[in-house]
Amino acid sequence: MAKERLPITVVVPILNEERNLPTCLSRLGRFDRVVVLDSGSTDRSRQIAAAAGAEWVDFRWDGRFPKKRNWYLRNHGPVTPWVLFLDADEFVDDAFCDELARTLPDTPHAGFWLNYDNWFLGRRLRHGDANRKLALFRVGAGEYERIEEDRWSHLDMEIHEHPILAGSVGEIHARIDHRDDRGLEHWRRKHDEYSSWEARRVMLLRTGQGASASELSPRQRRKYASLGKWWLPAAYFAHMYAFKLGFLDGWPGLAYAWEKAKYFRDIGRKMRALERARR
Repeated sequence: MAKERLPITVVVPILNEERNLPTCLSRLGRFDRVVVLDSGSTDRSRQIAAAAGAEWVDFRWDGRFPKKRNWYLRNHGPVTPWVLFLDADEFVDDAFCDELARTLPDTPHAGFWLNYDNWFLGRRLRHGDANRKLALFRVGAGEYERIEEDRWSHLDMEIHEHPILAGSVGEIHARIDHRDDRGLEHWRRKHDEYSSWEARRVMLLRTGQGASASELSPRQRRKYASLGKWWLPAAYFAHMYAFKLGFLDGWPGLAYAWEKAKYFRDIGRKMRALERARR
């Protein structure tokens, strides 16, 4: 018996994702609409999307607001009641879709936090750092926070920006697999870009640009208050590896806690360089 379709547009923003895209798209058969939002891929991503029956939308960023997800919301407004932003290395399953089918018809919420299982060095991490995002919300309920990047960033998609919604927010408990198998060096290159962005983001918050503190989630407020502190990398490592039992994940758990601690160290180092340049 065929299961009911979900009144959701799934938007998959990509750039050269031929490795992850087939698995991602193969899990989306129950959604009303699937859109691949591309930033100029040069691999086989377009052919993979076409074979899966997904729509293809081209995006070129001009260095200013809006970035990728907000641009889609503003220029290609979904006709479904809900929109879900899903990265190509994020894979849903039937349990996730079943929970959406039970929850969405009668919910008063404007959006939902989603929970993810991280994979690192080929292993699912069952302990340590929890990963969740506000990536499912009603069409028209809001958009991702506005940050005036004005060409200082080359990241064309909202990475750490969060949606600002009019209404309450719930939680979907069924988990999504976040599984990128492109190796440690790819992870490091990606997080080097992210740490540069986060360092500038903190400077913007301190000068009153972008979202105000009241628009940030409690977790974001704690995070941005701690970034740049000398003690944060060591405290993060100890908390995630010892207190949050990351050591039970073996070598991948140790490597993940260590790499994330280095990530926070790099943010602090880049923040100090920006502050010296500003002075």
